[in-house]
Formats: sequence, structure tokens, C-alpha cells
Amino acid sequence: MESKIPISVAIITKNEEANLPRCLASVSFAKQVVVVDSGSTDGTVDIARSFGCDVYEEPWRGGFGIQKQLAVDRCCEPWVLVLDADERLPEETVDTIIRVVTEGDPDVMGYSFPRKNFFHGRWIRHAGWWPDRVVRLFRRGCGRMSTALVHEGVEVDGKVMKLECPIEHFTDGDLARILQKIDRYSTLGAKTAFSEGKRATIFGATVRAGWTFFYDYVFRFGFLDGEPGLTLAVTDAINKFFKYAKLARLCREKLEVEE
Repeated sequence: MESKIPISVAIITKNEEANLPRCLASVSFAKQVVVVDSGSTDGTVDIARSFGCDVYEEPWRGGFGIQKQLAVDRCCEPWVLVLDADERLPEETVDTIIRVVTEGDPDVMGYSFPRKNFFHGRWIRHAGWWPDRVVRLFRRGCGRMSTALVHEGVEVDGKVMKLECPIEHFTDGDLARILQKIDRYSTLGAKTAFSEGKRATIFGATVRAGWTFFYDYVFRFGFLDGEPGLTLAVTDAINKFFKYAKLARLCREKLEVEE
């Protein structure tokens, strides 16, 4: 592309050498790409630098929202696009972003996209995985990341318009890494719930996990996504169990201290 568009792309990374090249290739139209890395031990940082990114190495600050805000704060262009390293933009989305940034409604402060999630090579269309709409593009100074430890989002001050072109998300299919992710996310989720005054028991965690599987796989038609749909329903249920089991442990620990 001969000329760059006045957009900054904000990405956080840790050991993303397998995903990052395709992500960065899809945003080659952007004038600035900011990568905030939190201790990668693979080739992530070298890959980011080879693509001409502005790379910053920062320790993990305890939550995804806070970490992503570090990248947003270093963005200099009039528009900011937030992406994950395992996401990429198809050509139709690139064309739409260029159009709305250069010719769009001046009253619109942000844009949302449907997110097209792929797992084991299959586009997952059920159990809440589609359209999975997310706000990712906003005018600099009019949006920021929520402070959520996990499941963070962009908060925009002003009008947000829906776009129909997707962001593609290629979620990790390695079961060992999925279990590591469940452990991390369930811990953050439990801490968030505990800070909000929520309580749980092991029995309640078991019931929630069972209902989550049934709801995802049957009520929301996860079975129509074949084997990947079954795997995702099971992992969602496991994540829900450990989140509330960890919350129950935090509640017990608090009672022990008070006694």
C-alpha cells in the first residue's frame, strides 16, 4: 500500500510468534502499530520490530484492560484500532475501515464489528460465538479500555456505529494451552467477582458448570458446530467451574481471617 492511513493499532503480546505475523500483515495500512509486550521468551518482539512496530516492553499489570490501555496510551494517530495478536482483518474490513476513517460521519466516535471466531479450522456460528460484536475502532481521546481484569472492552464517549464487516479471531486449538488459559482467566474472573462482593460454594460451582454446558451445547445449538462445538462447550463449562470454585476458596479464606 502506497500511503498509510491515520490509524494507530494497539496490540498486547506475550509469546505470540505463531499469530503475530498474520495479524501485523493485515494492518499494514496503519501509520502506527503499537505493541506492548509483557515478557515474551520467543520471537514475538523481534517479529514486531521487523514489521516496523513501536515496541514497548512492560511487565504484566494484573489485568487485560489495564495492559491494553498501556498500548492505547502510546497511540498517536487520530484513530485507534485495538486488536489481539490472534486476530486479523480480512480485505473487506480493511477497505471499510479506510473508508470510515477518511470519509465517515464526523459525529461517530467509534465503530463496532462482528467477530468471526475460528476453532480447529472451523467458523463457530453458535453458542454465542457469532456475531460476538465488539467495539474496537474509536477516535483517539474519545475511547479507552475498561479496567476489567478479563473480558475487557472499549468504552467510547459518544456515538458508536455498527459495521457489518468482521474481525477474524483464530482462537488457540491446543488443549494444553487452553487449560493454561482457563486457569489464568478463571483466576482473574474469581478475583473480579470477589471484589464485587459475590459469593460461591463448590456445589454452586458444579451446578453452574453443568448448566453452562447444557445451555451452550443444547439451548444455543453448539452441537451444530460439530466436534469443535462440543470441545468449546466443555471448556466453557470447565472455566465456569474453576472460576466459581476459586471464588468459593476466596470466600472461605476471608471467613477464616475474620474468625
